[in-house]
Amino acid sequence: MFRSHSVPALSLRCIILHSAILLLSPLLNASDCIPIHEAGQHVGETKCVAGKVLKIKVGAKGVHFLDFCEDQMACPFTVVVFPSDLKDVGDVRRLEGRVIEVHGAVKLYEGRAEIILNRIGQVTGGAALIPPLPKNYDVENRGHYSAGRLRPTKKPAKTKATPNTTATYGNDVEGEEPQP
Repeated sequence: MFRSHSVPALSLRCIILHSAILLLSPLLNASDCIPIHEAGQHVGETKCVAGKVLKIKVGAKGVHFLDFCEDQMACPFTVVVFPSDLKDVGDVRRLEGRVIEVHGAVKLYEGRAEIILNRIGQVTGGAALIPPLPKNYDVENRGHYSAGRLRPTKKPAKTKATPNTTATYGNDVEGEEPQP
């Protein structure tokens, strides 16, 4: 009892198979990435490091750190975003809680491996969901999302004294007419 398949049923199977391949292909590419605990073994190489961002910390002068461990100091790997790169990377605060893959040169800083993130193309995984920074975001004012306001300088600007053209010089006494 051989049952023949109709043409629409075969094309439906092909569509399902192609869809499954397309959906699983990012998972196949994930094998190229190394876990965060192996990043220290690849210092000086350009690699893909995968991990779940547990928290985002903002350090001094607006430097953002993507932490993959609860204890930042015990973590073998971190991602650093400098304030000048935030406009090209986007709002990295949205990556918290997401599994991401970061591509870049693995460097050693203070005994830990790190990748410096300076463009959005380095991040895959949750990167499609990173919106650009709000227009009024100020990296130097943590917690204040305003562009700031102009304030006068602490010392007033010194102005040069201009000579008075009506002033007379010499032995003049106030209130007396000058003698010819």
